[in-house]
Amino acid sequence: MRIYFTLFLVLILLAIAFVFGSQNEQIISLNYLLARVELSIAAAVSLFTAIGFVLGLLATILWRLVRKGKKALAKNRSTEA
Repeated sequence: MRIYFTLFLVLILLAIAFVFGSQNEQIISLNYLLARVELSIAAAVSLFTAIGFVLGLLATILWRLVRKGKKALAKNRSTEA
């Protein structure tokens, strides 16, 4: 049930980002470390939403792997002692 609620919340947030981005067709200039690019606000919102989603997903996967590794290490230590 929790996964359905989380998925629903993510879809709602993506829909809000899409609506916000589609209403703003102005061009903005993004200056980053190596270059400069001009994008519409819709493209920028989509880009940063996707980057945030991927970074959050990677952080969650890393956190779960570390947690699983700590549990396995604790189990090995308890069986050795």
